[in-house]
Amino acid sequence: MKILIGYDGSDCAEAALDDLTRAGLPSRAEAIVLSVAEIWLPPPSSYEFLEGTREVQIPDEPVYAKAKAKAQSALTQAHQAQQRLQINFPKWQVSAEVAAGSPAWEIVARADEWKPALLVVGSHGRSALGRFVLGSVAQRVVTEARCSVRVARGRVEEPNTPVRLIVGLDGSLGSETAVREVARRSWGNNSAVRLIVASDPIPATIMGQVIPAITSAINESNRVDNVRIETILERAQGILKTSGLAVTTKVESGDPKQVLIAEAEEFAADCIFVGSTGTSNRLERFVMGSVAASIVGRAHCSVEVVR
Repeated sequence: MKILIGYDGSDCAEAALDDLTRAGLPSRAEAIVLSVAEIWLPPPSSYEFLEGTREVQIPDEPVYAKAKAKAQSALTQAHQAQQRLQINFPKWQVSAEVAAGSPAWEIVARADEWKPALLVVGSHGRSALGRFVLGSVAQRVVTEARCSVRVARGRVEEPNTPVRLIVGLDGSLGSETAVREVARRSWGNNSAVRLIVASDPIPATIMGQVIPAITSAINESNRVDNVRIETILERAQGILKTSGLAVTTKVESGDPKQVLIAEAEEFAADCIFVGSTGTSNRLERFVMGSVAASIVGRAHCSVEVVR
């Protein structure tokens, strides 16, 4: 498994490293820790990336002293995270890299180039402005990355407590992919998953009292939806039957974004898994990533958007 981790040394980035120990990831993987120095350099002819370490080379002139210090700081941070990951995952092959520019842009560009199975970022970075603006690093990465993205939030847990997961289902290929991803990972003893379907039944209307056929049509539509929901849940339970997870199901009325966040709070979930249909079209990725981005922005726990 190839895993790309965006890291900036912030508390949320630290939490993202700890969160990986509760993500069911394999004992063997290839990981890159990428730190991005937010500096703007001259045209490419005046600097280069050294192959292997991708160390940013900046001219030694005094005008570039501040940029050089930022690049060195980013590389130091990446190496610190690399060492920490190597302790938590001794069988992983972990390397450290640094890039220069916009963090979200550089992380997504590196993911497009390296094609990891999972991209990991913290929920907020160091920048106060980045935490305020909707287009923060985590939001942009979720929206624009082609691979699965895990936006991590640290939660205070007693050691070795069971992992608790929420999976949002809507009958799409994306949500089934999310279930299969949960099923193929390794979870600790007594870990549990709750499968959630957000239903939106059609209510009876005043017109139905006047025209009985309308009420009959509404009732039939709701009956068909209920059968579909049962089928979705049964299929997901079948996929998870050999995962070792304790599986429960729930159907709630309302907006999926609000339902999943509320259920995660009630269930004390470590992570919400949601599906997202992949595409190479940037505009389509933006539109389809909006629901996931909304959950990422409001959930109290980690969120993994599976592509």
